[in-house]
Amino acid sequence: HIVAAKTIYGGTYNYLEHTFPEFGVTTTFVDPEVDGAFEAAIQDNTKAIFIETLGNPNSNLIDIEEIAKIAHAHNIPLVVDSTFATPYLVRPIEYGADIVVHSATKFIGGHGTAIGGVIVDSGNFDWAKSGKFPHLVEPNASYHGISFANDVGAAAFVTYIRAILLRDTGATLSPFHAFIFLQGLETLSLRVERHVENALKIVDYLNKHPKVEAVHHPSLPTEPSHELYKKYLPNGGGSIFT
Repeated sequence: HIVAAKTIYGGTYNYLEHTFPEFGVTTTFVDPEVDGAFEAAIQDNTKAIFIETLGNPNSNLIDIEEIAKIAHAHNIPLVVDSTFATPYLVRPIEYGADIVVHSATKFIGGHGTAIGGVIVDSGNFDWAKSGKFPHLVEPNASYHGISFANDVGAAAFVTYIRAILLRDTGATLSPFHAFIFLQGLETLSLRVERHVENALKIVDYLNKHPKVEAVHHPSLPTEPSHELYKKYLPNGGGSIFT
């Protein structure tokens, strides 16, 4: 079972709502603006809380630190999709996130030339102590009988992904696409800085336009997550708005 914010990318929602149940995994979607919603949705079999730094598409923010505390109080990891924010605008691990994922297709690649993703493991979550992840703790018969949590330590999760899931399910990035993403990283900060600069100008223009009823971007004082914007995004609130 997973607890997820309902303000997430539609593709991710479909994956959690429609595809995961075929594998025995259910998801409870909660309104992140309702106090206590995440904790109230946690069940005995909950394995993770999933949020986005900037929700898709309204770029709403969630208090990463507070949700991390809730997750850790229940011995489960906080997984954060930080695609919209990119590592330039915020690094969720610094606020308690255990795993961060990115669709590298968007800002990291930057040029629409490759499809891929990134998983970043903080190395801080204690998979053995949690008691909820036997596949990481118990000896793996297909990989020399090692216990990833006990034998690999902080890199247990990503090593399991690399050694087992990539091997068995084929989630393999081609060398050329890896090269493209590495090239994109070299200019990420410059591009995102300009993205933010341009977005603020357009948001301001639309917000003042008499024929526009509403504009949603965390930089606007009228947005519910504006205070979180000031806390987490000193370099800007990204370039996605509605």
